[in-house]
Amino acid sequence: MAKPRALPQQHTQFEALPVTRITVGSAGEQVAVHVAGRLGPGRMPIVCVPGYNRNMTDYFDLARLGRTLLPENTPLVLVDAKGRGRSSDRAKAHDYSSIGDAADLVEVARALGIERAIFLGEGYGGQVLMALAADRPSLMAGTVLIDSGPISDPRGLVRLRTTLHALTGVRGEASLKPMLRRMIASDYPEAPQTALEPLAMRTHFVDRRGRLQPLFDPALIKLLEPFGLDDVLAAQWPLFDALGHAPLMMMRTQLTHQLRRETFEEMMRRRRDAEAFVIESQGSPALLDNADDVQPIVDFVNGVIGTRKAA
Repeated sequence: MAKPRALPQQHTQFEALPVTRITVGSAGEQVAVHVAGRLGPGRMPIVCVPGYNRNMTDYFDLARLGRTLLPENTPLVLVDAKGRGRSSDRAKAHDYSSIGDAADLVEVARALGIERAIFLGEGYGGQVLMALAADRPSLMAGTVLIDSGPISDPRGLVRLRTTLHALTGVRGEASLKPMLRRMIASDYPEAPQTALEPLAMRTHFVDRRGRLQPLFDPALIKLLEPFGLDDVLAAQWPLFDALGHAPLMMMRTQLTHQLRRETFEEMMRRRRDAEAFVIESQGSPALLDNADDVQPIVDFVNGVIGTRKAA
């Protein structure tokens, strides 16, 4: 049995998202899943996969808005990949990979009785979905990518690593809150100051000693160490092309450091049938906290469900 990572006894962001833990893997590792709505025949679920060090709380507002905007009887399934949120860590750090997380999604779908779904992934989560498409295309009725492509911007990886190092072990609210607001403000220039701190606390919590602790396996930070600002990473276009069997929608936040604009434009060129949108005045992760930004996803879901019924 994998040793559980310490989690806060109370964490505001988790309270509205109760989870079921599904055992996946030979080491007794578990994946935390939140299901909003009822799964069953005739109901096309939307399965949401967060970014690299992030967890399902990034989809809290999508779930909230989805209750009124999404088609009736559309279940929403939020997943914490292993090593993130309330899922258990992997037994070995080198086992973290998009391929491994994609294999876990297959097992989660099997455990929940999901035969086909629409998948949504942000950043690294979208790369997990590309790996899933290469392995189990029949599981995917459609895909939504947000700030995700076949290659990560190394500048974004270095920025993430620097940010996570800076936050490690920070002590005291007097130092913590101004630091969090300062680090996030440039990514969300139109967000009110009161919204910035809760956003930061989606991936961290303050322990009993007043120190900031991550809501993810610290080994994930170490895996970012090899990347440099001048690295030239190879684009995995065959994985992106694996999404070609089903409808695709691509979204990019205007201020993201994860997906270069030229990569996004090449994705649009390769998938001329796909829908593409830019979310203004935001960085990663997309907030998905208003109807204007969520409506394109709703329209895409309606289109996939409508096509499926017509067939």
